[in-house]
Amino acid sequence: MAFLAKPTPGRPPLLDDTVPLTATIEASQNLQSHTEYIIRVRRGVASENTWQVIRRYSDFDVLNNSLAVCGIQLPLPPKKLIGNMDREFIAERQRGLQAYLDAVTQHPLLCAALPVKKFLDPNNYAANYTEIALQQVSMFFRSDPKWEVVEPLRDVGWRIRKKYFLVKNKEEAKERCLLSWVDLGPDKFLSDKDLQSAMKLLAGISSPYLCPLLFSSTSESSALLIRPFNEAGSLRDHVRKVKPRENYLKKYGNAKKSPSQSLESSQIRLYGRQILEGLRHLHVGGIFYGHLHASNVIVEQGGACRLTDVENGLLGVPSPLRPVVTRFRKINTTESMDVFCFGHLLYEMACGRPPESVPVDDFGDISNGAVVSVLRSILSSVACKSGMPTLLQIIQTPLFADVTLQHSEKTQMRVPGRLKEALKAAKERLEKRLQEEQKMLHQHRRLTRAQSHHGSEEEKKRRKVLARKKCRQSTYENEDDISVRNNNNSGSGASSPPTCPSSPTPPPTGHVLPPPPPPLPTLDSSPCSPVATPLPKGRPALLSSIQAFNKDKLKKASTVDRSQAVF
Repeated sequence: MAFLAKPTPGRPPLLDDTVPLTATIEASQNLQSHTEYIIRVRRGVASENTWQVIRRYSDFDVLNNSLAVCGIQLPLPPKKLIGNMDREFIAERQRGLQAYLDAVTQHPLLCAALPVKKFLDPNNYAANYTEIALQQVSMFFRSDPKWEVVEPLRDVGWRIRKKYFLVKNKEEAKERCLLSWVDLGPDKFLSDKDLQSAMKLLAGISSPYLCPLLFSSTSESSALLIRPFNEAGSLRDHVRKVKPRENYLKKYGNAKKSPSQSLESSQIRLYGRQILEGLRHLHVGGIFYGHLHASNVIVEQGGACRLTDVENGLLGVPSPLRPVVTRFRKINTTESMDVFCFGHLLYEMACGRPPESVPVDDFGDISNGAVVSVLRSILSSVACKSGMPTLLQIIQTPLFADVTLQHSEKTQMRVPGRLKEALKAAKERLEKRLQEEQKMLHQHRRLTRAQSHHGSEEEKKRRKVLARKKCRQSTYENEDDISVRNNNNSGSGASSPPTCPSSPTPPPTGHVLPPPPPPLPTLDSSPCSPVATPLPKGRPALLSSIQAFNKDKLKKASTVDRSQAVF
């Protein structure tokens, strides 16, 4: 039954809400009575996926008030009534607002909140998703009157495009169920027909480790699902000691108001083994999950753990841990994603809180050595770089190998051959999209590191020193070249044997000139003498030459009367 025939107009389809947004205040402009700040927003790492938004300080104040329910202290600059148009004050406020944006966008819980998305990306998040969900649920109840809405559960979940309602079956009025309405996500690779077949398969699964699905209906853009409602809430509600129906920002935002408590070792072993069995059943049937976290684990009376929202992977809804997974290229399959999510969940069960950052190499807060061994094989730096272990390897560890399961019910999952092929093809496309994003992020990180390295002060100083050395070396080389050329020009006579000057060439005429007069006698140091002795230089050399002059050594020169020459 398709309760929504066409996608809602004016809303971009298949937008990945888990992709982080980064915001940078580029400039500010003063108008007549207020100041506007120009913010450059970017989705993901693609440089072309950017846009600008203009916000006033009052807009920042409204955003901060909407996030106040979480109880987190955010560094919003205070108001100022007088002198708020001064240039120095505006520059100081701009720096404070930038620090506020960084604190909001880098917080793992606040960055996915709808007020933050609307503030930074108003074009894609302007729709009222609660009203859209109410309309679609009302249309569904018109076609199936046996269900009745008890009350809407507002803001109990963190997903923007997923709304919850408490409903009941008129035939069984005492039993309350949870209805969820969700948009299809960007990882939806099954055709509409195959998706409907897969949802029917999930509704027919009977497993003690998977939460049953009572009803499902899909359309071209969204899906509606009904499953039993657990009053005790999720495993995260159990760890945080909070009420399941409260606002999720209020429940999970402030650790001081809702102090967490780690589970006992026996509970960690039992819950962990049951969760691993649920994952193994899904993988045997060819169903990819990728959405394992504490809010998707239901703890029932008697200590039974069940996985919920198993259909998220089929609907293409992105995992909340996807931004973390894309950072590690070795986590590139659906099984490795589930193993990584299990390590994340195991850390939260052992410490009472999820890890602040991954990888984790310090497990000093955990005293159980078997738990630390499993966590180190999944969350450590070595594991994130080398790859994840398999589900079977984790089950065979000393922490879970000897756990006795209380439920021996066998899983019944009969997947038709055509649906098997469709699930396999969708799984491959999902892994391919993940690997492409990992490659893009890896290239971006390399480029960012190179830019930061070349832009650092140490690198600038090193390049200046190298430039000075090159300049000095080129100067020395030029001076050496000039000196070599000068030595070659000045020492050409010394390097080659001395030669006497040749006689002048006669003019090109028919007359023969008489031979030129013989050269004047020269001293022994003449360059034409057979043995050239170097002359002393300076004034003493001149005096020595004058004193050593002897005219008796002069020879008579024959002269020719040029008047008798024949021309």
